[in-house]
Amino acid sequence: MVFSPLSLLWLGLAIVFGVLEAVTVALVSIWFVLGAVAALIASLFTSSFLVQFFVFVLVSGAALAVSWPLMKKRRNARPVPTNADLNVGRTATIIEPVTPNQPGRARLDGVDWTARSSVALEKGQLCTVISVDGATLTVEPMPGTAAV
Repeated sequence: MVFSPLSLLWLGLAIVFGVLEAVTVALVSIWFVLGAVAALIASLFTSSFLVQFFVFVLVSGAALAVSWPLMKKRRNARPVPTNADLNVGRTATIIEPVTPNQPGRARLDGVDWTARSSVALEKGQLCTVISVDGATLTVEPMPGTAAV
């Protein structure tokens, strides 16, 4: 079987879109991979570029239409809570000073964490955990508390 120049075009486009999808991993061109493969198959049956292009557009559009609701649902999904999220709202103690420009350290249940805050906190001051990002606590001072 000899491939026509149009078949090679569709094969090349399928490869380019496939590589682009593999590099980005963000579902930006997967529909075009399917469309190019469908156009490649169509090129085996007809030499009309217009028919092949129509197949490419139709299959790419159909793939996008079918997958769009799934992608939208996945994009709007809530993050999965972790055990670290259980620390939000709890009280920690500053063990190394924290400034808005420089993280410090806080101790929570005997575990030392990196701590960030929008205000300066002194060593020994009690604080409330407002969020957890990896191994970093974002904290704020507890009302009416000062360094111990």
